[in-house]
Amino acid sequence: MPHEFRMPDIGEGLTEGEIVAWLVHEGDSVVVDQPIVEVETAKTTVEIPAPRAGTIARLVGKPGDTVIVGDVLFVVDAGGEAVGTTRPEGDVSDAPRTDPSEPGSDLASLSTPSVGAAAGARGTRAMPIVRKLARDLGVDLSNLTGSGPNGAITRADVENAEGQATGRVSSGSAMNVVPLTGVRKAIAAHMAESWTTIPHVTVQAEVRAEALVAARHRSGDRTLPVEALVATVVMPLLATYPEFNAVIRDDGIAYRDGVNLGFAVDTEVGLMVVVVRDAHAKSLAEIATEFGRLATAAIGGTATPNELTGQTFTISNIGALGGGHGTPIIPVGTSAIVSIGRAIPQPVVEDGALAVGLVAPIDLSYDHRLIDGALGQRFLSALVTALETL
Repeated sequence: MPHEFRMPDIGEGLTEGEIVAWLVHEGDSVVVDQPIVEVETAKTTVEIPAPRAGTIARLVGKPGDTVIVGDVLFVVDAGGEAVGTTRPEGDVSDAPRTDPSEPGSDLASLSTPSVGAAAGARGTRAMPIVRKLARDLGVDLSNLTGSGPNGAITRADVENAEGQATGRVSSGSAMNVVPLTGVRKAIAAHMAESWTTIPHVTVQAEVRAEALVAARHRSGDRTLPVEALVATVVMPLLATYPEFNAVIRDDGIAYRDGVNLGFAVDTEVGLMVVVVRDAHAKSLAEIATEFGRLATAAIGGTATPNELTGQTFTISNIGALGGGHGTPIIPVGTSAIVSIGRAIPQPVVEDGALAVGLVAPIDLSYDHRLIDGALGQRFLSALVTALETL
């Protein structure tokens, strides 16, 4: 008996997705929970599995097509079904499909957890969006050597291969225009909305980082991410200065009771913010573990929409990429974001004498409609003091 499987509602207001790749062919036999299709949404890329065992009778659409929630994606002919060979149609598992890796960093480099792109259905180590780009440009991934983590093929690898194949010269006179889609399109829209609707103010300071190093050593875990240590300092300040955990809505201010901490993560498809929910109720170890799990999922392309939305305050570790001072953009739906840069030895004055200290730049952007300059400076000064006395 044929069963139609429709594009499921995967939450967070997402109404459509783009078919990235079919992982089976019409006529193939499949088992329950076998991945059938990769679909890219504005938040992430998900694999949609078979809800029942049977034979693929029909695949609807081709890579690059947009599907709306409720549209038929594929048809499974279950034949004579046995007990236990089905699960409800539209049930998309949100369990990450990559092996977790421990977050590791040295404070001087402030690195963020990283993991290579997941292997595709054909054994190629490349993110789904990279495989889609390769199809669009006519590049055979099996002929490429990846320059990404663990040999993963990156967007740049594909674009370079396409340029060599077509004889394009990187002289600046030719352009290869790639449409904004999926995650990059969502990032562009969110950045534009934030910058045009929120009056940004950024204040900057420098923090002595020796206490962060000592706190990591006391924990006994040299892989403890700096972001987790910063989080434990930030949360008490959000209780003292609730405006930084609030947001302007219509003609009012919405104050939050709890803290959902967002952490910026650099991925192959762009910057993503993973969200540790109810961080105010978690220990340092719990925050570190959850952050590591979420960062791995985001980098591997398996983070769910629920894991990428809903932050009330955001921490960005630009030091992971060697960054210094910056002007972080406030995520829509929040009022502030803090970034910490790379800690490096610098000349400092101690008791009137010149010395060498470990110093990290720190920047705070806030919504000037809600937070005045004096309050913003008080928050940043309190944060610096707290970090230096961990």
